[in-house]
Amino acid sequence: MPSLYAFPSPSLRSLPTLQPRSRATLTLAAKVSKKELHSNHHRTMETSEKEQQEAIEHTDEVQNEIDRLNEQTSEEILKLEQKYNKLRQPFFQKRSELMAQIPNFWVTTFVNHPQVSALLGVEDEEVMHYLTRVEVTEFEDIKSGFYFDENPYFENKVLSKELHLNESGDPSSKSTEIKWKSGEDLTKCSSQTQNKASRKRQQEEPESFFTWFTDHSDAGADDLGEVIKDDIWLNTLQYYLVPDMDDEDT
Repeated sequence: MPSLYAFPSPSLRSLPTLQPRSRATLTLAAKVSKKELHSNHHRTMETSEKEQQEAIEHTDEVQNEIDRLNEQTSEEILKLEQKYNKLRQPFFQKRSELMAQIPNFWVTTFVNHPQVSALLGVEDEEVMHYLTRVEVTEFEDIKSGFYFDENPYFENKVLSKELHLNESGDPSSKSTEIKWKSGEDLTKCSSQTQNKASRKRQQEEPESFFTWFTDHSDAGADDLGEVIKDDIWLNTLQYYLVPDMDDEDT
C-alpha cells in the first residue's frame, strides 16, 4: 500500500534553470556584500585608531599629572632636608670641636674608609696629617671644606669644592685652586710615577685624592663627593674607630 507521506521525486530535468540575468544578479549581490563587509571593517579600523589616539592623549595627560606630583614631591623633600640640616648644624659644630681634640682624627678616618683610602697615595696620606677639620654644608648648594695647618705641600689653609645647579638645572661644580709649593704638586708627581710604572696608564688621570678638586667633568656623578657627604660626614666616628687589621692579627 503506498505511503500517505510519499511524494513523487522531481527529476533533475524538472528543476528550474537559472537564466543569465539571475546569475548576474547573484554575482552582483555577492560583490556588494563583500564591499559592505570591507567598508564595515574599514570603519571599525578607523574607530579603533581614533580610540587608540584618544587613549594615548589621555595617558599623556595622566602622566603629566604624575610628573607634576613627582616634582612637587622633590621640592617638599628638599625643604624637609634643608629644615633638618639646619637643626643638625649645632650638633655638627659641637662634634667638630670634640674631634679637634683627637690627634690624627681625619687622616685615620680617611685611611680607614675603603673608597677614600684607594685614592690616597703615600704623599697624599702625609698631607692628610695636616688636615684638622672637615665641614660639609648642604642647603641649596653642597659645599665640602677641608681645613689644613701650615704644611710643606701647598699654601692654602682651606680647600673646598662646591656643587650647585646651573641656570639650565644641570649640576656643575667649582673648587679652590690649589697653590702647590714648588715641586710639590702631588697630582703631577703621581702621574710621573705611573708613567714609569706602566705605559698603558700614561693617559689616565693620576690616582690622587687631590685630583678631585680639579675634576669638573661630570658633576652629576661625583662619587667621592657623595661618599664624603652621605657616608663620612654623617658618621665620622664609625670610620675612625675601625679596628686596625694589624692589631687584630697580633
